Order: sequence, then C-alpha cells, then structure tokens
Amino acid sequence: MSIPKPLVQINQAFLVISVILALVFFKAILIIPFTIGVYTLLTKNNPIIQFSKRFLTKPLNQYTPEDKDQQLFNQWIATICLGFSIVFFYFGLNIVGYVFSIMVVIAAGVALMGFCIGCTIRFRYLMWKNKRTKLQS
Repeated sequence: MSIPKPLVQINQAFLVISVILALVFFKAILIIPFTIGVYTLLTKNNPIIQFSKRFLTKPLNQYTPEDKDQQLFNQWIATICLGFSIVFFYFGLNIVGYVFSIMVVIAAGVALMGFCIGCTIRFRYLMWKNKRTKLQS
C-alpha cells in the first residue's frame, strides 16, 4: 500500500505547525497531534490524510507514492516523542519537553525538505535485522 506524497507532506506540515504553535502559545496543543498519532497507529488511518484527499486534483495513483508501512513507522516515532514531550511538560521538566517536541519539528521539517530521518532509521534497523537473521542461519 502507498500514500500519495502530497498527503504525506500535508501530515508533516501539520506536525510542524501544530508543534510550533504549542511551543509558542500553549503546550496543551500538543495533545492534538499526539491524539491524531495514537488514532492513526490504532486504526492505520490518519485523519489528516483522509481529510486532505479531497483536495488532490489528480487520481491518487498519479502522485509519487510513499510506503504506508514507512509512514506508520514515522508516525510511531513522532507519537512517542510527542507523548514524552507532554509527560515532561506536565512534570515541569520543560527543557526535556522542548527537546522531544523540537525533535518532531526537525524530523518533519527535514522530511518536508526531502530527507526522511525515520526512513534512514528504519532502513538501518531492517539491514541489521536481516544481517542478524543471516548470521543465525
């Protein structure tokens, strides 16, 4: 399964914008992307992507495809980081909360520019797992 690249980019932009708004104005805004992330991971359907489909002008198969499994992996990373951020802000550990929030902004922002940090992490993990499997055989 694949997801059209513009929809992935809309989700990345949503993460960047919502986290920056949270850090600048009100930390509780982090609950929104976190909740959407949890929902996405539980249902394998991202509401931002589902909503945004209606704005595409061409058939979905005419856009550059992005791997759905990779996007779910990236969503795991973002959701975990946002969850840690919320917890650290709640307990008054603001510096650590900012670190985890800023990691999401950097990863999504860099992905918007064309380099996927989560893709690199997943690729390295799959290579390590494959190498380990071959050594055990």
